[in-house]
Amino acid sequence: MAMTLRLNEQQERALAALAEADGISKQEAALRAITDAAARQGHEARVREASASGRERYAALLDRLAQ
Repeated sequence: MAMTLRLNEQQERALAALAEADGISKQEAALRAITDAAARQGHEARVREASASGRERYAALLDRLAQ
């Protein structure tokens, strides 16, 4: 699917710098940035879920340790 990406000057410079640093096109740099951001977001959600589960599971122990 084709789309147009509108960037301001600062964003354009940042994208160009990413592309140049990796020796890739700006399109490829944008695609990688999107993929990386999606992966990080998914990872952060899994960490939050695991943390909440652990806090719930070990609540009594954590309370005793805090005393």
